[in-house]
Amino acid sequence: MVYTANLGFPRIGSGRELKKATESYWSGDLTEAQLIEEAKGLRAHNWQLQKQSGLDIIPSNDFSLYDQVLDTSVMVGAIPDIYGWNGGPVSLETYFAMARGTRGRAGGDLPALEMTKWFDTNYHYLVPEFTQDQSFALASTKPVDEFLEAQALGIRTRPVLLGPVSYLLLGKTVGAEFDPLALLPSLLPVYAEVLQRLASAGAQWVQLDEPCLALDLGPEAQDALKQAYGALAEASGGLDIMLTSYFGGLGESLETVLDLPVSGLHLDLVRAAEQLDEVLAAAPSELTLSLGVVDGRNVWRSDLETILDRIAPAVKARDTDRLVIAPSCSLLHVPIDLDMEEELDPDLRSWLAFAVQKVEEVTILGRALNEGRDAVADSLEASAQAVKARRSSSKIHDAAVETRLQSVTRDMARRSSEHSIRRERQQRSLNLPAFPTTTIGSFPQTSDIRKARAAHAKGHLSHDDYQAFLRREMEAAVRRQEEIGLDMLVHGEFERNDMVQYFGEQLSGFAFTRHGWVQSFGTRYVRPPVLYGDVSRPQPMTVEMTAYAQSLTDRPVKGMLTGPVTLLQWSFVRDDQSRAETCRQIALALRDEVADLEQAGIRAIQIDEPAVREGLPLRRAAWRAYLDWAVECFRLAASGVSDETQIHTHMCYSEFNDIMDAIAAMDADVISIETARSKMELLEAFTSFRYPNEIGPGVYDIHAPRCPEVQEMTDLLRKASERLDARQIWVNPDCGLKTRSWDEVRPALANMVEAAREVRTHAA
Repeated sequence: MVYTANLGFPRIGSGRELKKATESYWSGDLTEAQLIEEAKGLRAHNWQLQKQSGLDIIPSNDFSLYDQVLDTSVMVGAIPDIYGWNGGPVSLETYFAMARGTRGRAGGDLPALEMTKWFDTNYHYLVPEFTQDQSFALASTKPVDEFLEAQALGIRTRPVLLGPVSYLLLGKTVGAEFDPLALLPSLLPVYAEVLQRLASAGAQWVQLDEPCLALDLGPEAQDALKQAYGALAEASGGLDIMLTSYFGGLGESLETVLDLPVSGLHLDLVRAAEQLDEVLAAAPSELTLSLGVVDGRNVWRSDLETILDRIAPAVKARDTDRLVIAPSCSLLHVPIDLDMEEELDPDLRSWLAFAVQKVEEVTILGRALNEGRDAVADSLEASAQAVKARRSSSKIHDAAVETRLQSVTRDMARRSSEHSIRRERQQRSLNLPAFPTTTIGSFPQTSDIRKARAAHAKGHLSHDDYQAFLRREMEAAVRRQEEIGLDMLVHGEFERNDMVQYFGEQLSGFAFTRHGWVQSFGTRYVRPPVLYGDVSRPQPMTVEMTAYAQSLTDRPVKGMLTGPVTLLQWSFVRDDQSRAETCRQIALALRDEVADLEQAGIRAIQIDEPAVREGLPLRRAAWRAYLDWAVECFRLAASGVSDETQIHTHMCYSEFNDIMDAIAAMDADVISIETARSKMELLEAFTSFRYPNEIGPGVYDIHAPRCPEVQEMTDLLRKASERLDARQIWVNPDCGLKTRSWDEVRPALANMVEAAREVRTHAA
């Protein structure tokens, strides 16, 4: 028979139970024991749900209280010295200190680990830190504990571990430059011990995820894979290893992978369908192949008949006992259950599948292969009809949008003057001091704001009363910023639920769920919009609020927009046309908004693009094409203004070194970036490249619940001044402040302004 499997299930709970429990634990309203019990209940629910669906192979250890990479660091004892770990089990206090930092702790505040994007997704992981003399030791038996937990419920799972090679490649070295793969010999004994314990506990298979296989790997990494899996196969205690790749094809690693002593290999046949023929031709007959044919990254319903036809050669060529049908990757990246979305447009709803429905699709495919297509004829017909209806729907296509796209010229994506000329004109217009201070855009979304938004959404608060409430909040925020001494203000974004959702709700072609939450990091969940059709802007989106804020002060107030690439990247995007074409549609809609903001007297407009680096293809050969259209779309949105209007952008938690030419080509007047967690390390890319425009290197980490001292931020600004011309430097936090409280924000920003004054005085 052909087996069916899942690689990972969303851990957050359909009602965001994990978020609520974790934040209650942080606030002291929930004990550690209660948090652990809540997590146990979520795991049990997920296992039972998947078992009831008919899946043959159910994952365990896909659950995390915060992040699976952090879990791996804890498992292998890779705990930086600053967290005071002295061996033995890692406490929950230490775990969350690594994740979030600490405030007010004896001995001083502790910073969080650096955070960055998980490959080309909007999920963020905590970056492991390695020293040259790094030692590893088993410090958590979580994979074994959760396997036994499921087994006690009568469910034998396939435990999931992040593979050792990917784990090392995802980390950063501290104290000295060296190849982290050099640590592999000392890491492997810990992995071997975990595998042996799993085998002793009764596990038959283990899933070792090596997403690095989707990257361009050099000889050193290829050798590391051989070393790692040779050692683990020998020390596994008879456990079968399913080597799991996803987010792309195996590429140049195919030959290496097929020679590894593993029992199974998972292929992403959504991102890289073309690799199936090559693998079938070269794979040993005894190798179990797991075919990732249901899209684990997007929400569109599968075309089941087409999938069955596509994998028919594999079914014909292989022993079916050595075939597994699965999603392309973990379902961590999609919402949990479409059945909760009763208010969605019925047509759109019929085109979608969330995690629960994707598991059902896997089991339908398994039944079709094992029992024949007639056994699931109704399901196959429903799939075919949904695909056909979506393809022909009038809700998708807008002739006016197509006509406008055809009218775009190259000059529309260019500012009228070079930055050096614009800088002089903007300085005369804005009259800002050296080291000007600002924030990234959002201010605390207090409980009163959330209650008012909810009351308005439910019809309990009238439109006029809600607008009056928002104006009072904006005026209070403007006055606070003036009192703190910020040079360029923002309106606070109190009317906005999310930086993508707020705009998507006002653009045609986007639809929104009520319960479609997806984890971005920790307890930060987002509801990505479903971008299903042609995009246009029916009316202005931000002008009224921004203009009102500007009317309250003589200081410049930035208009705040989310950029076209980020709106694309952080949505579930239609797959019936190129991403480039969809992005150009969004760019034209934003171009209209930028023009209207300028017309309303807004002299600085920030177009955030934190997802530009995230969208970079994993294979270098595809970079140029992507960067060309991504840069073009940003410039298309930003370039319809006069020289006097200052265009800002913001990027966070990304590695910029390889794309500096593209960032420079975006030609934003000011770019703000995250640099506090890395202590200005991320600024190195801009200084090595000699970035010509202005830069706001973040001087404090807003995700950590701590107030940085003036001296700490002054030191960071002095580091920046050693690398940049003082005229280039802006002073700002790492990111928006919506998740913090005013009690945290006011003293931190006051310290930031004082730090700017100190370096300003010193520079003078």
